Amino acid sequence: MCKMVRTAREKSRSGIYHVMWRGANRQEIFHDEEDCRRFLQTTQKYKLVSEMQVYAWCLMNNHVHFLLKEGNEELSSTMKRMGVSYAWYYNQKYGTTGHLFQDRFRSEQVESRRQFFTVVRYIHQNPVKAGMVSKVDEWKWSSCLNYYGIKNEFRGLLDQNFIFQMIADDPTEALNRFKEFNEGENQDECLEDMPVKRRLTDEQARVEIRNLLGSVEIAQIKGLPAVERTPILQEVKKIKGLSQRQAARILGVSAKLISKA
Repeated sequence: MCKMVRTAREKSRSGIYHVMWRGANRQEIFHDEEDCRRFLQTTQKYKLVSEMQVYAWCLMNNHVHFLLKEGNEELSSTMKRMGVSYAWYYNQKYGTTGHLFQDRFRSEQVESRRQFFTVVRYIHQNPVKAGMVSKVDEWKWSSCLNYYGIKNEFRGLLDQNFIFQMIADDPTEALNRFKEFNEGENQDECLEDMPVKRRLTDEQARVEIRNLLGSVEIAQIKGLPAVERTPILQEVKKIKGLSQRQAARILGVSAKLISKA
C-alpha cells in the first residue's frame, strides 16, 4: 500500500511568512466576538512563548491571515500550539469534537520589501474584498486599527514599528504614507483567490440560519445524529439566496451531506 509523503515546507530566507489557516471543510471557526477575542489571546500567549513577530493579522469567519516572522521554534510548532489551544476552547464551548482547523496551514515565503507590503495590504483588505465592510478600518478583527493608532486590548500583539521604520523616520509621515498604500485600489492575490460574490453574504446567511435554528448553535449541527440533523439541513436548503456550498461551509459539514438531505 502506497503512503502519501508530505513535502517539507520551503524555508523563508528572511524567516517571514504569509500564513492562511482555514477551518476544516471550510467551516466557520469564529461565531461571535468571544471566539475572536479568545483566538487573539491564544495568539498573544504563544507569540511570547515562541518569540515570533506579528506584522499583520486578520480574522475572517472561517479562516485567518497572518504575516509573521518565525521565532525560536519551527513555525509549524507554534501554529500547532495555537490550534490545539483554541480547538480545546471551541469544543468545550460548543460541545463539539474532532478537528477544527485544516491539518496543514498554507504559507508563502516573504523575501522582498515589495512582497512584504503587498501582503500587509492584502490581509487588511480581505474583509473589504469579501464584501464584509466598505473600508479597511471598519473591520474590527484585523491589525489595521492598531496601525491607525486606534488602541484596543490586542495592541501588544502587533510589531508595527518594523513597517513604519521602513517608510519614514517621522512617525506622522510614516502613518500617512502607510494609510495611502494600505487603502489603495489593487489586484493583489496572495495564497487564495478572492471570494465569489453570492446572493447572500455570509453574515446575512448566518442570520437566516440562526433564525431557523432557534436555540441550537450553528457549531452543534455537525455533531447531531443524522435523524436530527437531516430535517434541519432540509430546511436550511430552502433559504433563498443561500448556496449549498455556502451552507456547508457555515455549518461545518460536507457539501455532499447538504445535497443528500
